[in-house]
Amino acid sequence: MKSILFALRVSDLERSLAFYTTVGYVDLGKVPFDDGSSLVWLRLPGETSVSLELVHRPADGPVEVRGFEHFAIEVESLSAAVDRLTEAGLAPGEPVVHGPDGPKTAWLVDPDGYRLELVEWPPGGPPTPDA
Repeated sequence: MKSILFALRVSDLERSLAFYTTVGYVDLGKVPFDDGSSLVWLRLPGETSVSLELVHRPADGPVEVRGFEHFAIEVESLSAAVDRLTEAGLAPGEPVVHGPDGPKTAWLVDPDGYRLELVEWPPGGPPTPDA
């Protein structure tokens, strides 16, 4: 068993697509439906398949972000990612270092209020169950 993707309902598909492609996601295609709703499949460059689905259902009314905490994206260099995203017009938060052996993180919020955590692992990578 493995996770394959997660889906976010968005209020403005083009605005969200612009945000996520600026973050670094690659647009794999759109699936339109007769009722005016649609899906867009995305993945990060290092991924082999879809990992994020944007769901646009205008007839369902406003998007409410409830009960959703965040999702995380691993970056090679947090400072480079924050600089790139800032230069591209996004507003990532200030990087935080979590102890001498912990990860570095920064937060970013998408147009609908979904929170993304950018994570740079320390040398040796993320913790493992045996650690």
